[in-house]
Order: sequence, then C-alpha cells, then structure tokens
Amino acid sequence: MKIRTSQWYEVKVRTSEQGEEGMLKDKTTPYVVEACTFSDAEEIAIEEASDYTAGAIEVADIKKARYIDVFFSEDTTDDRWYKTTLQHVIVNEKSGKEKMVNAHHLVQASSLQKAVKNIEKAMQGSMLDYTIANIAETAFLDVIIKKVSEDDSETE
Repeated sequence: MKIRTSQWYEVKVRTSEQGEEGMLKDKTTPYVVEACTFSDAEEIAIEEASDYTAGAIEVADIKKARYIDVFFSEDTTDDRWYKTTLQHVIVNEKSGKEKMVNAHHLVQASSLQKAVKNIEKAMQGSMLDYTIANIAETAFLDVIIKKVSEDDSETE
C-alpha cells in the first residue's frame, strides 16, 4: 500500500465526444489531482484529459479537496476510489478531555469490503486509534500524481 500526503484538488473536466449517432455529446469526468495551486491542478487535468479526447476540453469545476492522505493499492484489479472518514480520539494534554477528530482519505479498491481491508492495511503502522465513520464510492476516474522532475523529490 502506497500512501501519499499532499495538496489535492477535485477537478471536473468537460469534453465533447462523438456519440453513436455522430452527434457531439458533452461528458464531464471527475479527477483528483495533486498540485500546488488551482492553476497547476487545472493544467494537469487538461493534459490528462487531452490524452483521451481530440475534441474541446474545459474545466467545469475545481475545488480543494480535504484529503489528508491518498491510499494507492498495488493490486491492479483495484480500479475504484472510495472517500473515507476516519475518526481519531485526541486527548487534550491540559484538560485531559477526549475529542473526536475527523480525517478524510481516499482509498483505491475494487469493492467496499476491499476498501475497508486497504484502510486497515494502510493504518497498520499508525499509533492512532481510529474508527471508520464513513466510506463511500466516488465517481473519480483517476487520481493524478504530480510528475516529479529531477529537481524534486517524491514524498511517500
């Protein structure tokens, strides 16, 4: 399981594709993109979409994602993405009170059951106690990782 912590953006790209009857049909495809800025995320998503279409490409929506980590599976059959909310118990050192904190993650899996297994695998080395509060399949086509240049170093 590969875990990546970064700044993520949800980008919806609208493309025009030729339908079965020869008519142009708009299609909106959602991606999650690793980027430093909105403009970087937009550029990366357009570049990705241009590999799959020859028609017009437009960014229909872009927003910062609240994911702390993205859990990438090494299993090639894991082709879906699940939004996950993990709840952690945090203890205030001064007051001694416990507080529940939500952390949002994306996990790659082939089914809901496999997503739970992948979360457990990713959290195996963590010292934090957690509860899976929510898990839901997304419509994301792909998670696009920022290309690493020779000057950059990849963090995992």
